[in-house]
Amino acid sequence: MTGRLPQFVIAGAPKAGTTALHAALATHPGLYLSPVKEPKFYLTDGRPPRSRQRGPGDAHSAREWIWRREAYLALFAAAPEAAVRGESTPFYLYDRAAQARLAADVPGVRVVAVVRDPVDRAWSNWVHLRADGLEPEGDFPTAVRQEERRVADGWAPFWHYRGLGRYGEQLRDLYRHVPRERVLLLRYRQVVDSPRETLDRVSAFLGVAPGVAHAVPPENVKPYVADTARYRALSRAVRAGGALGAYAPPQVWRQVSRPLLASLHAGRAPRPPMPVGVRREVLEPLLPDIELLEELTGESFADWKGDTGRGDFRSRAARSTPS
Repeated sequence: MTGRLPQFVIAGAPKAGTTALHAALATHPGLYLSPVKEPKFYLTDGRPPRSRQRGPGDAHSAREWIWRREAYLALFAAAPEAAVRGESTPFYLYDRAAQARLAADVPGVRVVAVVRDPVDRAWSNWVHLRADGLEPEGDFPTAVRQEERRVADGWAPFWHYRGLGRYGEQLRDLYRHVPRERVLLLRYRQVVDSPRETLDRVSAFLGVAPGVAHAVPPENVKPYVADTARYRALSRAVRAGGALGAYAPPQVWRQVSRPLLASLHAGRAPRPPMPVGVRREVLEPLLPDIELLEELTGESFADWKGDTGRGDFRSRAARSTPS
């Protein structure tokens, strides 16, 4: 089947503002963003997603992946002839096989990669999975310590808390497939703190007029939910339902789970600050990778090496909005 492929991708990283960036770029009439935000096509090899994804909710989530080529091409069928086509799958930066498939299938592809303080990113990732009732471990550093075992057991990439934040290695490998001039590296703080300038920069990179795309309210910011007995009971129900949801169409489980998630989120609480000791523990193995990222880009990421993170989307956006 012939058809039009994307000309650019927002390739990562998860929990680094890619959803907000996708939505903002979709407001530009010269761009066409796929109606499915994370098709994950290049994570697959033309076959159904691997059944070995064994983390809570993974099998259900895999049912939403677009792995058939004809279905992927259909995402871009409605694009105006002159529009620059794109899609967003934040795991493309992390998955080396996806990098190779993308570059081979779309030789001139442009890649937008957004990176975030890797400890803040991992923390936000954990909060996200806790809010969805999927992360069974109520202690963040303990969940991080379980990463290697979970990877070995086949848990999907979204559970790879530290691994997803090794941007130096990911970028190094991406450059083997895509020339540097076709890769735009952004920082999460730019997406949140200076959205107009960042959107203009992305527009110029993609060859469309600046000053047209506009920021939209974020939709992917999950609440922090306290670890209470009520939460634990509800989350067990969510995980059990997620396992059963692997055998039902995704829209059915999403509809059924909505009341459960609403009940979970009713227990939201202020997101606590991360203890310095926890940040140091999570950060320490990532320091060599941050140095590699600095070497590759010629930029300083010294702010990632300290004892204080940069905050979550809501708090940063509030600080950057004039009163």
